[in-house]
Amino acid sequence: MQNNDTQWTIWEVFVQPSSGKPFEHVGSVHGSDSEMALQNSRDLYARRGNVVNIWIVPAEAIVATTPDDNGPFFDPSNDKVYLHPNFYKIPRGVNVDIH
Repeated sequence: MQNNDTQWTIWEVFVQPSSGKPFEHVGSVHGSDSEMALQNSRDLYARRGNVVNIWIVPAEAIVATTPDDNGPFFDPSNDKVYLHPNFYKIPRGVNVDIH
């Protein structure tokens, strides 16, 4: 996959430092296709041997919020009463310990 201009596709790189650990975003690489981007990622981010797995994603496939989304998108959902357990009856004998 190549852009219409002379630049190669930008790929976002995620690495897993050891088995069972979460993946972490470590940066970006350029590549004309996924195989080249994977090799570039290996050479740049895994050369010290502290990586067990690499994910690459075309940057254009990433969907993200912007700082302008600061309002309702991130507001707590306190206005959604159906998310609160106010409408449930607790059976007798059930010990509810609220902290």
